[in-house]
Amino acid sequence: MKPAVILYKSLPDDLRAKLDAHFTVTEVSDISPESVKQHAAQFQQAQGLLGSGGKVNGDLLAQMPALRACSTVSVGYDNFDVAALSQRGVVLMHTPTVLTETVADTLMALVLSSARRVTELDAWVKAGQWQASIGPQHYGVDVHHKTLGILGMGRIGMAAAQRAHFGFGMNILYNARRQHSEAETRFGARACDLETLLKESDFVCVILPMTEQTHHMIGAAQLKLMKPSAILINVGRGPVVDEQALISALQDGTIHAAGLDVFEQEPVPADSALLKLPNVVTLPHIGSATHETRYGMMSDAVDNLIAALTGKIEKNCVNPEVVK
Repeated sequence: MKPAVILYKSLPDDLRAKLDAHFTVTEVSDISPESVKQHAAQFQQAQGLLGSGGKVNGDLLAQMPALRACSTVSVGYDNFDVAALSQRGVVLMHTPTVLTETVADTLMALVLSSARRVTELDAWVKAGQWQASIGPQHYGVDVHHKTLGILGMGRIGMAAAQRAHFGFGMNILYNARRQHSEAETRFGARACDLETLLKESDFVCVILPMTEQTHHMIGAAQLKLMKPSAILINVGRGPVVDEQALISALQDGTIHAAGLDVFEQEPVPADSALLKLPNVVTLPHIGSATHETRYGMMSDAVDNLIAALTGKIEKNCVNPEVVK
């Protein structure tokens, strides 16, 4: 008899067929308490869980006594209580590799659009305001040969450094938990403490996961260390940056601008002050949102669940210590 799994994300037909070939699949709209109650018997029997969005915590685990593996269609896993999963012996799988290049593209898009005021001036032109040659009030700032500071030199950080160094002749600084000799050799990157990175960078790029250690890592004190001409880019997780402190820094000129793909609350509230500031580029968490990459993430997630439930885990496991 095939293992039972809960699917809470629609898949392309070929990937759904692959999942069906290995498991008895129950597809639900989400993993809210209402959905769990509606499909209580299926959740009780499920050995696997695959999807994205929603909290996987002790409350959900209490309704899934047979659960052996979770597979998230994402690289981040802050929606999962990893400690609770590990205590139960449930493996957590994620998709850390397939989205690397696409998120790095998004980061550079934010660098360019915030520096050259792309979205602001696009709206200005479309509003019919371009009536004469532009003057200094519409000028942006250069990107090439500036200094890019990277917080979190993982796969995405490396891909961003490659684009910045070879494509734009940028100097690379980085702050990470360990030294990255490859980044230093290939890109001339220089490791430094957070204070130095903030003081010297023209673009401060946040590519960090959300943890207790990174929560509000960039607050008012850190923003004051940045150059008044500097631009903050965040493609990691929203709560790494204290949003109210960022709003104040943007309003009073402590920093020049920001490019944001992530926010403390998502979707960002319609009344957020960020949406009223012309020196902020706001995107709806599109870091990995291309057709090709999202398909690749779903494909990896399906393969990850198959590997986890057949005892063939070789990669992409968040808590490998529980693998039997």
